[in-house]
Amino acid sequence: MCVIGEHSIILVLETIEKPPWDGGEMADEHFANKSVDNQESRSNNLISSDPGDQHEKVPNQHKIFTSLIAGGVAGAVAKTTIAPFDRTKINFQVSSQKFSTKAALKFLVSTCRYEGVGSLWRGNSATMIRIVPYAAIQFTSHEQFKLLLKSNRQDHQTYLPPLERFLAGSFAGVSATSATYPLDLGQNLINIIFHTVQEVFIKTYRSEGIAALYRGYVPTIIGVIPYAGISFFTYETLKKFHSEKFSDDITPIHRMCYGAIAGAFSQSCTYPLDIVRRRMQTAGVMEGRQGYYKTIISTMLSITKEEGFLRGMYKGLSLNWIKGPIAVGTSFMTFETTLQFLRRFQVFHE
Repeated sequence: MCVIGEHSIILVLETIEKPPWDGGEMADEHFANKSVDNQESRSNNLISSDPGDQHEKVPNQHKIFTSLIAGGVAGAVAKTTIAPFDRTKINFQVSSQKFSTKAALKFLVSTCRYEGVGSLWRGNSATMIRIVPYAAIQFTSHEQFKLLLKSNRQDHQTYLPPLERFLAGSFAGVSATSATYPLDLGQNLINIIFHTVQEVFIKTYRSEGIAALYRGYVPTIIGVIPYAGISFFTYETLKKFHSEKFSDDITPIHRMCYGAIAGAFSQSCTYPLDIVRRRMQTAGVMEGRQGYYKTIISTMLSITKEEGFLRGMYKGLSLNWIKGPIAVGTSFMTFETTLQFLRRFQVFHE
């Protein structure tokens, strides 16, 4: 498990974004003037640079409503963008086939040739059924948990302390996962053997019972806690650093980049648990694997024995380094941009 501190994230950001000049009275005067101008501008603007802390004229019930809409849109846009990469990754995660860039490209080409280009988005409708409510609940929960944690503090700072930043993200991830888990299982099985959501639920229920719809739930939650925590913590920390060090507002491009960094960090730290989750979810329908992966420990030992620790537990990680940052960056950017747009309307200020 990786341990990522606020100081490490700030060092990374300092290497990729610096002011175009160094020190000097002219620079100091420029920053002082810009700071005053920006403070005046922001105080007159109904929308702050952090959509999670909108102007007080937006009541909480409207914050919840707009967050649900923006979160759903963000999830749909992000997942549709990286759907072909997702299908490729899952294909390797649930099998013992060795992963390589060449093998991944061969799978993509073969799928397009024999099943058509559109087949790369097979199951995307099922993904939307899951990801829209998942993202909506996750982003809304995160905003509400932040408000709850801030209500217990006396300093009224825009950003929470590091530990509470992590906890807000973890709570949001657990809330969204618990609410939509059967749909996540359905999506994974559609990518492999079934064709519709109804077919997944009916056949899984008939063959294994209702409990099978929550197969792999424990490793999923164990993985979600650090994943969502690290992801939101990293993103919020980068935004906090930007606000403190630079005079310009946080733009959609900044949000995309900061979200991409957050996605790369969080997925690298929790990837083995994602492998275990996929294997446990799909064991019941894979030929010769029925009843094979029953516990987290036995699944990890089995994968390590058959495929090796690095090859098995980190299979497809290089592909995740491509799709993960794109997905998370797109998700954060779309959410906050959509949220800002919605909260410009006067109807949400009443």
